[in-house]
Amino acid sequence: MVYAVVRAGGRQEKVEVGTIVTMNRIEQSSGTVELPALLVVDGDKVTSDPQALAKVKVVAEVIDQTRGPKIVIQKYKNKTGYKKRQGHRQDLTRVKVTEIK
Repeated sequence: MVYAVVRAGGRQEKVEVGTIVTMNRIEQSSGTVELPALLVVDGDKVTSDPQALAKVKVVAEVIDQTRGPKIVIQKYKNKTGYKKRQGHRQDLTRVKVTEIK
C-alpha cells in the first residue's frame, strides 16, 4: 500500500492513487498538477528525507472548480447599535490523484 502526505492548498492531506482532494483554488482549470510530497509510505518503507522527496512526484488531475459553503460572519456590540453582517464563500479546486512515483 503506497500513500503520501502532500501539501495541498495550504494544508496537508493524506492521499493514495484515486483519492479526490478538495483544496484552495489554483489557477489551472484543467490538466494535471504536481503536488509537493512531505512524506511517502511504501509498505514498511517510510521516506521523509527532503533530498529523496524531491525526486517523488505526486500527480493529480484537476476535476473542477467549485465554491465552499456559505459562512456568515456577524459582529455585534451591546448597547451601541453596532451590528455588521458579512458572508464568505471560499473558492475551491477538486483534484484526483492519478499517480505517486
